[in-house]
Amino acid sequence: MDIFIQQIINGLVLGSMYALVALGYTMVYGIINLINFAHGEVLMVGALTSWTVVTVLAGLGLPGWLLLLVSLVAAIVVCAALNFAIEKIAYRPLRNAPRLAPLITAMGMSLLLQTLAMIIWKPNYKPFPILLPSEPFHIAGAVINTTQILILVVTALTLAGLMFLVNKTKLGRAMRATAENPKVAGLMGVRPDTVISATFIIGAALAALAGVMYAANYGSVQHTMGFLPGLKAFTAAVFGGIGNLAGAMVGGVLLGLIESIGAGYIGALTGGILGSHYQDIFAFIVLILVLTLRPQGLLGERVADRA
Repeated sequence: MDIFIQQIINGLVLGSMYALVALGYTMVYGIINLINFAHGEVLMVGALTSWTVVTVLAGLGLPGWLLLLVSLVAAIVVCAALNFAIEKIAYRPLRNAPRLAPLITAMGMSLLLQTLAMIIWKPNYKPFPILLPSEPFHIAGAVINTTQILILVVTALTLAGLMFLVNKTKLGRAMRATAENPKVAGLMGVRPDTVISATFIIGAALAALAGVMYAANYGSVQHTMGFLPGLKAFTAAVFGGIGNLAGAMVGGVLLGLIESIGAGYIGALTGGILGSHYQDIFAFIVLILVLTLRPQGLLGERVADRA
């Protein structure tokens, strides 16, 4: 039972990070029907930027929480500027092109960002310092630390804030109008290009937050670290229903739980043939099953009638 509770905690933490990245995928897809496969690399840039800021400021004697906060702000600024530039340079010229063109461009941007990160930060793994108290808290035999609690709280607040933004604010109404019909939205005073850029910036901020969380929780950063979380977050978005914000949240958390619980019991279920390091297979098993049995995802995509 202790193992099960521990894996539930681990799954919630992991799923929280998947949900944040999946929201970036689903917001962009919901507005311009583009799968931004470079989104995982934005997470990676955020984590490496955070590591750089922490390393530079480490000698100033600042408290750990302040270092983490400053590095998070820096990561969000860098990732927002990066995603804004990607949208304007790589995707906007292909807005009316066949769907295959921006898809290939997104894959190319992913490889380009990985290569640039390797050149700038070098290919070796870099330890991310422990900035928050590491004393564990015991819950029914399971263990959770301050960093993991912070991840759960910050994710919940962020997701609530995003839902408020999309459903209750002027920018949110503009996003929903652009997603439904950008031409008609333009005639009603909405600037689709501005809304799309804002969507990319918000998605980048979420990816940066997830990247810093990922680095703080796992303790290392590297130029390829965004590829697998990005791919799993895409799986989570498809699992929940891509184009649906609530679906991205549910899909991310459920995928994290499935992966974590599966990793805890896969050894017993396979008689020791497979170990916990095979946990990545669960994400792709889920993707295959969802695409086969329910392509629209658990909550379904909110499809607007286009004129």
